[in-house]
Amino acid sequence: MQASNNTLADAAAHHRTLWRWHFYAGLFVMPLLIVLAITGTLYCFQPQIEPWLYRDRMIVEAQVAPRLGHQALLAKAIASEPRGAAPTTAQIDTDPRRSAEFVFRLPSGESESVYVNPYTGAVLGTLSVEHRLMKQIRNLHRGLMLGKTGELVMELAGCWTLVMIGTGIALWWPKGRQTGGVWAPRLALRGRAWWRDVHAVGGIWLAIGAVFFVLSGLPWSGSWGKQFKALATSAELGYPKGAWGDAHVHSTKPPAAAAAHAQTDMHDMKMDDLPLPQTPWAVGLTPVPDGAPQEPGTARISLDAVVALAAAQGIADGYSIALPASEHGVYTVSYLPDDPRAERTLHVDQYSGKLLADIAYGDYGRVAQWISYGTSLHMGRYFGLANQIVCAAISLGLAAMAITGFVMWWKRRAGGALGAPARPARRAPMRAWRSGLTMLGVVFPLMGLTMLIVWVSDRLVFGRRAERASS
Repeated sequence: MQASNNTLADAAAHHRTLWRWHFYAGLFVMPLLIVLAITGTLYCFQPQIEPWLYRDRMIVEAQVAPRLGHQALLAKAIASEPRGAAPTTAQIDTDPRRSAEFVFRLPSGESESVYVNPYTGAVLGTLSVEHRLMKQIRNLHRGLMLGKTGELVMELAGCWTLVMIGTGIALWWPKGRQTGGVWAPRLALRGRAWWRDVHAVGGIWLAIGAVFFVLSGLPWSGSWGKQFKALATSAELGYPKGAWGDAHVHSTKPPAAAAAHAQTDMHDMKMDDLPLPQTPWAVGLTPVPDGAPQEPGTARISLDAVVALAAAQGIADGYSIALPASEHGVYTVSYLPDDPRAERTLHVDQYSGKLLADIAYGDYGRVAQWISYGTSLHMGRYFGLANQIVCAAISLGLAAMAITGFVMWWKRRAGGALGAPARPARRAPMRAWRSGLTMLGVVFPLMGLTMLIVWVSDRLVFGRRAERASS
C-alpha cells in the first residue's frame, strides 16, 4: 500500500513539475509566438504581396518589343538617382510583366530600389529597401525591430518553444484508460476543460511543424546561428574550404595546395557583407575573391556579359548580381531557387569576365545541405503555393495555441496572482528530463542561462506562494 501511494505521489509530482515548466515556457513564449506566426505567414507570401502592393513600380504591360539590355537599363537608373548614389545590386527577372530592379546605396547610407520599364527605359519609381513593408515584417520576425537585443529575445523564444513542446507532449500523453481528448477534443466539455482539450489536441497535431520551424530558423539567428555557422564552416560541415576559385573550376592541384592558391586571391570581405537580399546559409562566411589587377583605365565588362555568362552556367532567371564596389571587386551572382539543389554562387572578374568561383549545392557540407532544404521549406518556397499554405496553417495554428493557453491561464489565475502551478511537495524522480534540459542548455548556452535564472527565481522569488490549482 505504501509503495502504491509513493508511486501515485511520484506521478503527481512528475505531472506538476512538467506543468510548471510548461507554464513558465508558455508565459514567455506566448506573445512572441503570436508575433512570429503572423509575421512569418505574411513574409511567406511575399512573392504575391509585394507585386500587388507596389504594382505601379514592379508590374509593367508585357510587350512584343524586345527588352533593352541590362547595362542600358542600369544607365537609366543611374541617371535618375541623386549625385553620390552608387549602384550595388541588379535583380535579374525575365518575366515579361516585371520591371527591372536596381538597388542603390544613397549618400545617407540607406538603400533604395529603382524600377525601370524594361521595354522603354522609363523610370517607374523608387522604393526604400529598409522601409518597405516586407523588410519591416522580416525585421519584426527576426528581432522585433529592436536590433541585437530583439534578435536575442526571438532566439530565446525559439529555444523555449522546444521546452514548451516537450513538456506539452508529456502532459498530453494518454494516461491509464483515457480515450477522449487524445486525438480530437471533447467538444461536449465546458469552461476551462474545453479550452484545455482544444489546446492539448491542437498542440499535438502542430508539434512536428513547430519543432521544424524552430530548428530550421535557429541557424539564421543572430547569436547562436552565427556561432553555429562559423563552427560548421570551420569543420567543413557548411562549405568546404578547398573547393574555391580556379581550384574548384579547373585546377588539378592537390586540395591543400589548391586551397592555399585560392587564399592568395582573396581579401577580408565575406559573402554576408555583400549587398544581396539573401545569400545561401552555406556560403555566408566564405571569402569573396579579388578581381585581377589591371592597368588604370581598363574598362569593366558590361552587366549583359555577366548575365550571358550566368546563362551559360545554367542560371537564367530569378537571381541577384552584386556589382563591384571598387576596382578590386567582382561581380557576384547569387541564385536561390525554390529547389535548394540548384543553388549557385558565382564570382566573376569585373575586367576579364573570368569565372573565379562557382559554388554549387554539391559543394556544401551535409549540415549546410540540410539547412538549405530547411530554409526553403521554412519560407514556403520548396513546393510552391502548397508549401506556403502548409506554413501558414502551422503558423496560425501555433498562434491559436498561444491564445488558448492564455485563456486557460486567465481562467485559473486568482486576482493579481501569477497563476503558476504550485510546486509539488516532494521532488519528482525526473533524471531523464533534467538531463535533457541540461543538454539543451549546453547546446544553446543563452537558453541555459535563462533556465538557470528561472530555476533560481522559482525558488527564491515565488517560493511556495504560488497557489495550488487543480489540473
